[in-house]
Amino acid sequence: MHASPPSVALALLARHLLRKRGRILSEVLFYHLERRTLEEVLPGLLEKSLERGWRALIRTDSAERAEMIDTLLWTYDDSSFLPHAQTGDGDAKRQPVLITVEEDNANGANVLFLVGGAAPADWSAQQMSAFTRIVALFDGRDPEALGRARESWKGARDAGHAVTYWKEGPGGRFEKQA
Repeated sequence: MHASPPSVALALLARHLLRKRGRILSEVLFYHLERRTLEEVLPGLLEKSLERGWRALIRTDSAERAEMIDTLLWTYDDSSFLPHAQTGDGDAKRQPVLITVEEDNANGANVLFLVGGAAPADWSAQQMSAFTRIVALFDGRDPEALGRARESWKGARDAGHAVTYWKEGPGGRFEKQA
């Protein structure tokens, strides 16, 4: 089992205690992809999550996309390795990064990545506030993806989550817009 750095453990404990008192919901970040693709952005975000001592859950809209992401994480960088599995491949609880189409948090993740239009059935569900962070990645070049992202933004905001919008700047870095 991967041990969290002390600062991460303290932050998670503080969030847990505040959640029990009904004060905190999840931080939800909407990443508007315009210059780069999901395949170019997702591995770096996962690496940063693992560096923080977080476990990650990637929820996709289809089994086909889950398979594509699984392949991506095996092949995106010859000099790096992201430990991961898909639901059904071994013990989900042992996976620092788990790829799924299901609603449950089988690996006890701190951060949820929503890709391919995946969205929770209910943003106000207790399981959604169990995540420290939720990252919704959407393709800004796809009008349907933009529409789904707007619906998700409204659902997350209406459920009381701390919602922010991030857009790629000219240099490729994400900049907070709202």
